[in-house]
Parts: sequence; structure tokens; C-alpha cells
Amino acid sequence: MEWLINTLYYVVPFVVLLGILVFVHEFGHFIVARLCGVQVETFSIGFGKTLWSRKDKRGTEWKISAVPLGGYCQFLGDADASSSTADDKASELSEEQKKFAFPYQNPFKKLAIVLAGPGANYLFAVIVFTAIFFFVGKIAFPPVVGEVFPDSAAASAGIIPNDRILTINGNKVTHFEDIRKEVDLITEGQATIELLRDGKEMTLTFPLKEIEVQEFDGKTSKRPMLGVKSINAIEVEQEKLSLVGAVKEALLETWSVTEATLRGVGQMITGKRSGEELGGIVRIAEMSGDISKQSSWLDFVVFMCLLSINLGLINLFPIPVLDGGHVVLYLIEIVTGKEINNRLKETLFKVGFSLIIALMVFATWNDMVRLFHRWFA
Repeated sequence: MEWLINTLYYVVPFVVLLGILVFVHEFGHFIVARLCGVQVETFSIGFGKTLWSRKDKRGTEWKISAVPLGGYCQFLGDADASSSTADDKASELSEEQKKFAFPYQNPFKKLAIVLAGPGANYLFAVIVFTAIFFFVGKIAFPPVVGEVFPDSAAASAGIIPNDRILTINGNKVTHFEDIRKEVDLITEGQATIELLRDGKEMTLTFPLKEIEVQEFDGKTSKRPMLGVKSINAIEVEQEKLSLVGAVKEALLETWSVTEATLRGVGQMITGKRSGEELGGIVRIAEMSGDISKQSSWLDFVVFMCLLSINLGLINLFPIPVLDGGHVVLYLIEIVTGKEINNRLKETLFKVGFSLIIALMVFATWNDMVRLFHRWFA
């Protein structure tokens, strides 16, 4: 019975979450393709064996496939689902059919279709954030410890997950981001923290440890840090926003997530942040399950928005196979006025595909190691 409950908590929310985000992404490609006059042959949620399908009046096959780890839109004239190269038989299409085939569109239309996927993910996040801020209220991450980093000042002081930090050196802490602000103001390297643990207040006084961090300008510096990570839960504040205010707050939140993700990726590339933090599908399943099991529906929706932003951003990375790789190729074609050779495209996309597979294997390994420590630590 326990395995069935865990399946409900971890597998079902993960499949629903991924299905929604993949649908949003692919629908962005789909709707702009139709607006540009391109025939969409297949719209699939998932890969592999078809579980369900139907054709609409315009000839698009809508289907749900067995492996729910992505999806694709395949256009008329494509050799494959990634639209990396034209089908060998595309040249046999009639002149009338070529008007609706993706390979025969001008690079501006191709660029618009490719950008529409990540754009849809961003638009989805902004719309949902706006609805939350307008109808429910502002959200914030509470000053509750989700994880304590090994060998950090917090670990040495005995701070543990689920501790709620109330004050730092006498200054009230309301949101999780206040922790960093208050710690940055400490000049003598000594912190006195009041916290709430299991309904009881307690006070800890201990020295901070200096950690090397990367600043916004790319430079590194050492500064005292506590060494804690936020919990995967949110709180709703009483402040209600106007529609204009909600949209503005949604755009700011979306940009904040984008900026933080880019900074984190940059730190991993430069070696200033451990690659062990890179997570993949297993981590997403774990987090979606934890949230569905321990938190509210609002936490799950916010988590979905954060993932939608990350999905949109990662797809814009200039790696062949990803949308960003297509963007680079189409921009080159626009600037040069010449179409890139099919054989070169095929080679680039093979390299890109190999890189993506390698990253997925590495991320999955990190996820499995983390799960091992979680289960057996």
C-alpha cells in the first residue's frame, strides 16, 4: 500500500506537471506555425508508442505517447521532430504544398516559430503569477531553513532544517531573502540568531564563516555567510495588488528567477559552483512529489511557474537541438542571406544531441547520489 501512496504523491504530480509545461511549450510553436501558414503534421505530448491520437480538420495528428519526458511539433517537410533538417522527400512536394512546408519558409518565419516555444513558457509564468498576485496576494519564501550546507556556520551552530529564523542580531527577519541582507550587515563576524524550533524559541550565538561568492559584476569576493537554503514552500502575504501592480510584480518575479538561473549556470561553467548541484528529471520528480505531499496547491503552482521559466530559458541556450541552437542558425541565415548546408546542420545537431545526452546522464547521476544519501543517511 505504501508504494501505491508514493506513486500517487511522486509519479502522478510529476507527469501532470511535465505534461502541462510541455503542452505550453509545444503549443507556442504550434500556434505561431499556424499563424505563419505552416502545416503542423504532429503535435505530441511524450515520445515513443502512441497511447491516444486523433486528427483535426486541418490534418494535424494530436497524440499522447508512452514516454512522458517531453514532446514535439513536427511540421510538413521535416526530417524529424526536432526540425533540424528537411526530409529527403521534401523536394518532391508540389509547389502548393511547399507553401506550407517548414523547410521552405523564410528564416524570419522560422525564427518566430522557434522562439514561440520558450516565449510561451515565459508568458505562462507571467500570466499565472499575475493571477496569484491579483486574486490571492503577494507570495514570499518564509525564513524557514530547508537545507543546511555541510561545514557551514549554521551547521556548526546546530541549526537544522525547518528552523524558522526570527531575528538576526536583534533585527526582525520576515522573508528568506532578509537573512542574506542582515548577514551582509554584520561587520564583526558574530551572529546572534533567535529561531523557532518545534514551537519553542531559542537563541544561538556563533561566528560566521567566510565563503567565496560571485557578485553580479562577475567578480568574486569572500564574505561571511550563514550557509542555509530556503524550504520549498511559500507564504501568502495580506497585501493585495491592483491588476497593473500584479502584472508588474509578475514580470519582476520572472526576471528574478531568470537572473538567478543564469548566475547559477555561469558559476557552474566557471567552476565557482559545484556541478553536483545540477539536477534533472529525477530531481524534478522528487521536488514535485515533496511539494504535493507536504505543501499546498499554491506551492505546486508556483513551482510549476519556476520550472516553466527555467524550461523556457534553457531552451534558449545556443546548443544545437535546443530552440536556441535553431535561433543561432536562422540568425546566421538572415545575416548572410544564404541557407546553411543540410549536411553541416545534421553534424551540428548530432553534436548538440550528444552534449544534451551527456548532461542528462550527469544530472541523473547527481540525482541518484542525492536520493541515496536521502534514503540511507
